[in-house]
Order: sequence, then C-alpha cells, then structure tokens
Amino acid sequence: MELTPEIITIYVLLVLTLASFAWEKIPPDMTAMTLFAVLLVTGLLPHDRAWDVFANPAPITVGAMFILSAALGKCGVIESMAGAMQGLTRLGYTWFVFIMLLAVASISAFINNTPVVVVFMPVVLSLAKKLDVPASKLLIPLSYASIFGGTCTLIGTSTNILVSGIGQSRGLEPFGMFEIGKVGLPILFIGILYILFFGRRLLPVRETLTSILSEDERREYITEAFVQHDSPLAGKTVEDSNLMKARGIRVMEIVRSGVALPGDLKKARLETSDRLVLACRPSGIAHARSVEGIDFVAESGLGLEQIAAHEGSLVEGVIGVNSALIGKTIREINFRQRYRVIILAIHRRGKNVREKIESLRLEFGDTLLMLGTDRAINNLRESEDIMLIDRPPVPAQNMRRKIPIVLATIAGVVITASTGMLPIEVAAVAGVVIIFLTGCLKPGEGYASIQWNLLFIIFGMLGMGLAMEETGAARYLAISITALVQYHVPEATQPIFMLACVYLITTFLTEILSNNAAAVLVAVLSFSIAATLEVDPRPFLIAVAIAASASFATPIGYQTNTYVYGVGGYRFTDFVKFGVPLNALYFIGAMVFIPIFWKF
Repeated sequence: MELTPEIITIYVLLVLTLASFAWEKIPPDMTAMTLFAVLLVTGLLPHDRAWDVFANPAPITVGAMFILSAALGKCGVIESMAGAMQGLTRLGYTWFVFIMLLAVASISAFINNTPVVVVFMPVVLSLAKKLDVPASKLLIPLSYASIFGGTCTLIGTSTNILVSGIGQSRGLEPFGMFEIGKVGLPILFIGILYILFFGRRLLPVRETLTSILSEDERREYITEAFVQHDSPLAGKTVEDSNLMKARGIRVMEIVRSGVALPGDLKKARLETSDRLVLACRPSGIAHARSVEGIDFVAESGLGLEQIAAHEGSLVEGVIGVNSALIGKTIREINFRQRYRVIILAIHRRGKNVREKIESLRLEFGDTLLMLGTDRAINNLRESEDIMLIDRPPVPAQNMRRKIPIVLATIAGVVITASTGMLPIEVAAVAGVVIIFLTGCLKPGEGYASIQWNLLFIIFGMLGMGLAMEETGAARYLAISITALVQYHVPEATQPIFMLACVYLITTFLTEILSNNAAAVLVAVLSFSIAATLEVDPRPFLIAVAIAASASFATPIGYQTNTYVYGVGGYRFTDFVKFGVPLNALYFIGAMVFIPIFWKF
C-alpha cells in the first residue's frame, strides 16, 4: 500500500493532537473539536461521512448514563451506602478495605464512577482517623476500586459504551451488558487481592493539605473591626498600614457602605467607617486590637453593633471536572468576595502551593485549603464549582422517597439492555425520560450533570477515526505493524501477540491522554489489524475496552485518580510505584481470559 500525502497529513495531525493532549495547555475538548474542524476544512474527512460521527449511539448513551448517575446521587443512595461503612472500622484495616473495595466496585459497575468516589472520599477520610492509618493508605484503593467495577459491565464506564458503539457502527454486534465481565470480574478479584496483600506495605504515608499548617495556623479567628472617624489609617493602603506589619493577620474583606470591595485588598485605600473582616492567629488578635485607628467595639452614632471574634473553620475542597472556575485565577473570579472565604494553600500534582496563589490558574483536581466562617462554608457547600471533602454531600430529605423509582429505572435499563429487549441507547434514553417525568431530577439538573467536554472529545476523536479509515491511514499503519509481527512471530501466535500489542498501546495512551481518545484511536486501528490478519476483531475491542479503563500508573489517566491525587497529598511517583504492578496484573489477566472467551 502506497504512503499518500493524505495519510502523511493524518499522521501529522494525529501526532499534534496527542502532543496537545499531553501538553495540557489547551483543554482536551478544544483540541478534539479543533481537530474535527481541521479534518472538515481540509476535506480529509468527507462532509457526508462527517455526520456519521453524530449518528454513533455511544455519545448519547454516555450522556444518558451521566443523568441516571446524577439521579442516583441526588436521592441519596450512594450516601446511604457510604454511611453504612461507619461501623466497619472495628473490623480492622484489612477487612475494612476489602468491604470498601467490593462496595465501591459494585456501585461503579452500574453508574459513573466519578460521583461514587466524590461521595465516598469524605467518608474514607473520616474513617481513616478511626482506623489510625493515613488517608493515603485508603484513597488510591478507593479510586482503583471504582475502576475495577467499571470493567465489569457495558455501562460501567464511558469507554466500554464507546468501544461497543464503534464496533456496532462497523457491523459488529454491540457488547452485551455483562459480556465484558467475563474478563473484568476475574481481574477485579486479582486487583482486590493485590491491594489487600500489598496495599498497607506499598502505599505511601502522605500528609493531607491541612497537615501542612502548624498548630497555631490551624487556630485562626475571624473577627471584624471598623476604621474610626479620626483614624490615621484613613487614606493609607492596607499594605502600608500597621495592620499588616505583624504576621498572622489577613484582611479577608473590606466592606464600604454595605458593599465588599473587589480586587487586591492590599492595594485598597482605607476610608473612615470601613468595616474590616480579619483572619487572625491567636498571636495576631492582640496586635490587631493594639493598632491605632481601628476599633472592635461599637462607636455611638455610627450604628455599628459590637463585633466579637470567633474561631474560623478550615475546610478542603476539590475543583470538579465541570467547574466554572477552571482556567481562571483567584483574582479574576474575586474568590474572597464571591465565597466569603480565603484560600490558604493549593495542592496540585503532588505539591503544596502557598505563594502567589492569587495569580495561579485553577485546574481540575486542584485541592484548596480554605478558611471561613461556618455560614460562609455552608454557603460554599451548595456551590457546584467546588466539592468540599469534610463530609459527604447531603441530599434533600424529601428526595429519599424517589429512591425506589430511580433504582427501578436503572434496573429496567440494565435488564432490557442485557436481555436484548431494547438497545442500550434506547433503554438509557427511556430511563432518562422516566427520571424527568417522575420528578427524580429536573431536566436542568440532568443536563448540568453531563460532562459535555467529554462528549466533545468523543465527537472529535470519532471524526479522526473516520478520517483514518477514509484516507487509508489506519490500514497503512495496521499493515506496517502486522508485517513486522508476521516477519518475527510464528503464524500460530500472531493473533495473541497482536492482542498484546493492542492492549499495551491502549494502556500507554490512556495513562498520558484521555482514555476515551485512546479507546477511539486504537479501536479503529484494531479493525484494520483484524482485517489484515483475517481474524475476528471482537477480542481486540474487548482488550481496548479493558485497557482504556485500567489506568493505575498515573494520576492523570483517569478522573478518579486525579480527584484523590490532591486530597491524599500524593506524589506522581506514588501512582507509578503502586499502579504499574497492577497494570501488569491486568495485562496478564486480559491475555489469559480474552482468548478463552472470544476466539480469533
């Protein structure tokens, strides 16, 4: 087969796309959609074929499953199961971890695993203290358990649905509901045994973000004062005043005429009757009260009530995947005035950041250490941009009566899809309609729960997959790979050898890129490889689905790993040391079980 300019162009675009995904300077969804646009404009993807991308049933199924997962979370089912674990700490570390792994994997087999980890995370953090073990001994197992469960059913993770949809669009039977479980279930128990036997020894002892503070820093008080009418501070900036010369004092807010001042408060010029909200360590309280020109006691005629100091609360929160704060700095979003709390530190990629916080652009997975009043923190708890991890989210109590409807709906989706009564995409959409009509979830809440950026990544990469087929790039690459294999590997073992190659390529791409992008690219390549070898492509697709989910070696390969990365205070190498052996076990398990259940 001849190497044409179109094929070369596709390879160049593919390399640039993968580099952009790894570079992370451009959001992955923007990279994918830019790629899609370039393919259309250059004609590498014919217009009449391009719209086949949107006819693929996988994205609509993925979106519907996000909504069903949100309904399950809102009615409190996951919270109830997490709360039931409170009494298990008396069983000891090993039995607690075993039950936790089984519970989380079981739930994640049927709903999106991200909300499962989000809900279980604060529970695990609190129970770690009762077990007298560092939280870092439990959070990686929590994330891995959610991945284990996702490899057991069709709806366990979006990559399973996506790979099945790619196969269906090319004439294969879609995956059965529990078909992938033939390999997923055995290696799930292999993974659990690995964590039970080696987890306590190999998992690191790491400190959470709160623990970087000294005992004095943890006891900060929030108090208010006002600038007296004859104060020498009037006209001075905050940083030039005596107020900021002592350590242990932060100006959280300046309220003037009932309105909080925006911008950098250190540069703000004080005026008479300004109300100052201060965060002070115990040593700073005395200094603040000694500063000439501010008063902590009401002054007659100003109508200001007496203000008392009270202890502030520290709380940690994680930037969610759909957060509107992603890509913005603390200063740009006016964080202090918007949420009435101050950020003391940020944990990102294994490092605690305490300097120049206001100019740092927030990213998904950042863990924030915040200080504020109980009222401000409770208000922050209602925000969808930051997930507080001090305790599980509390759903509205009246939604618990909807639990039977939600459970029956999800069970209906599973049963009708697994028995072949309805295709999975039809069953999922019907389930969403039932959830909306019965009031279990408002349509607006359902649409907000969909990770739209993930869907756009899927659309963009499906477009690349079609372009690789249209231009012959997939076939050329498959022929080159298989020719090399055929030259060096005996004919009888060529299919299993290529299966191993497909799995390892998918694993590598998943650890450094989006797992959905990796799934699309290698699934398309698998069809060309199978055609060249003249074997059934189904075993290769199963391998792609498993490998695209089994991301253990890096904290960036899977969303749940990213969530626990910051909260647990982990370093990048912690995932490498503990995850690479688990990747190897999953690879060996897949190579053993896939050829048994799916013949070439």
